[in-house]
Amino acid sequence: MEARAYLKYARISPRKVSIVLDLIRNKPADVAMAILKNTPKAASEYLVKLLKSAMANAENNHNMDVSRLYVAECFVCPGPILKRIRPRAQGRAYRIEKRTSHVTLVLKEKE
Repeated sequence: MEARAYLKYARISPRKVSIVLDLIRNKPADVAMAILKNTPKAASEYLVKLLKSAMANAENNHNMDVSRLYVAECFVCPGPILKRIRPRAQGRAYRIEKRTSHVTLVLKEKE
């Protein structure tokens, strides 16, 4: 039995998110929450909300025991890229890519 939560089209680079996901992979849910709340990264704000959602899904939809949950899987995939133009000197234009992320978090119960 597993509980999943998805975050789609988050306006943060997948590279930044994966750094924080590596910190919580295979950790108990309450420890993962503590790590996220004390990590000074932009991605941790998104991931706290996602972890809360996954825990709520486990409790309400799958009747799982919240105290025995752990982060079984967590990964990030790149979403669509918003392409913007930055004016530069002598009529040139540089492209700015504003990246988005799709994050998946899976919680399972310890046996």
